[in-house]
Amino acid sequence: MALKDYEFWFLVGSQYLYGPETLETVAARAQEMTDELNACGLLPCKVVYKLTAKTNKEISDIVREANYDTKCAGIITWCHTFSPSKMWINGFVDLQKPYCHFATQYNKTIPNEEIDMDFMNLNQAAHGDREHGFIAARLRMPRKIIAGYWKAESVRRKLGDWMRAAVGVAFSKSLSVMRFGDNMREVAVTEGDKVEVQAKLGWQVNTWAVGDLVKEMGMVTEQEIDKLYNEYMSIYELNTDDIDAIRYQAREEIAIKRMMDRESCKAFANTFQDLYGMEQLPGLASQHLMAQGYGYGGEGDWKVSAMTAIVKAMGEGKAGGTSFMEDYTYHFSEDGKYSLGAHMLEVCPSLAAAKPKIETHYLGIGMNEKDPARLVFEGKAGPAIVISLIDVGGRLRLIVQDINCIKPILPMPNLPVARVMWEAMPSLELGLECWITAGGSHHTVLTHDVTAEQMKDFANMMDIEFVHITKDTKPEELEYQLLISDFVWKNR
Repeated sequence: MALKDYEFWFLVGSQYLYGPETLETVAARAQEMTDELNACGLLPCKVVYKLTAKTNKEISDIVREANYDTKCAGIITWCHTFSPSKMWINGFVDLQKPYCHFATQYNKTIPNEEIDMDFMNLNQAAHGDREHGFIAARLRMPRKIIAGYWKAESVRRKLGDWMRAAVGVAFSKSLSVMRFGDNMREVAVTEGDKVEVQAKLGWQVNTWAVGDLVKEMGMVTEQEIDKLYNEYMSIYELNTDDIDAIRYQAREEIAIKRMMDRESCKAFANTFQDLYGMEQLPGLASQHLMAQGYGYGGEGDWKVSAMTAIVKAMGEGKAGGTSFMEDYTYHFSEDGKYSLGAHMLEVCPSLAAAKPKIETHYLGIGMNEKDPARLVFEGKAGPAIVISLIDVGGRLRLIVQDINCIKPILPMPNLPVARVMWEAMPSLELGLECWITAGGSHHTVLTHDVTAEQMKDFANMMDIEFVHITKDTKPEELEYQLLISDFVWKNR
């Protein structure tokens, strides 16, 4: 499903005590708020007003409906009046979708002339939302609390950001990952418990033989290759005479996409150690597939492949870019200290600062018979984050680090790959110490489109550990945080 196809159900809390006229007013205002939120242009998904909840049964019934409706990506609750929240217990216990408590009120200010007991009885959001908040705290529910006036742009943007995180959860729950062969031999961080991941995050991670891909490649027609080649020429700059290498990448891309679509997979992983029957490691092919929203993981890293696809789904419609990434080397200069991110071939062109060039070069690793074609470019500047999901034994940890991407300070004319350069927070040295302390992978997802707060919301919804490395993080404080987290998560 596309981002715009998801819905968020608006459930408003009230009770019968105030009479039918009050309930009619609450329902009318809830619909008015829904219509204005949908018209504001700041929400990526549609809000659907479902009901003013007054009984345990109403709430339980709507929650069951939400759980089994694939279009519903989450619920938003608000208590216009006082809503005794014992009635929400059964529904909340059964809820399987992300939940946002929208602590707002219909009126912006207190009306001096109008305020009387009738006004007070109708407008008890300050009362109702505290009661409502208590029951979620008592049940220890994962939730997002957004407080503020519902017409404020900042509040609407927060709601929109949370929606994107919730869509990431919906996407994750139905995600399938196609592995071509196993992961790179003797690499630790690309391993992981696929059963735990499927139970926790919903991913189905399975393997297809490279021979199956080679067979599929053999069925790709020259006409299909012509069409994709022409597409390459329309969006990328040609900087090689080796047209056959580009056409071979098109053959690989068509075959990979065909297999993924047939198996309903939105992410894939491969390794340069297993290219049996293939002339080139998929470079341009992998890059162009990522540009279409598919996730990719090098060296068989299925976790980063899945996370790339999820973050792309969360950032749909944004223009900053998201890609599979790897820290390659550091610049420890007194004038500036930076990380250089790249990979052998596979960095998504959504990160490019200018039109990417198609080039072919020798690749001195793997089983390549021919020089693989790939896109070469410099990454764009701007604030971003890098994301790593790791298996720490019995649980998952999502690590996010704030970074600031810059224009690469060196031209690096002999480096024939896409590259991105950034300042790590809180500094290169301290950021590196913190990253290694937390166990972060050498593979990451780099994104300009999704924020650390959205990833925190995602982790909260998925009930997994979250670690955020910021400009203020200190290694010794992080060590203590991880020690406490280890105790807490092992005893949950």
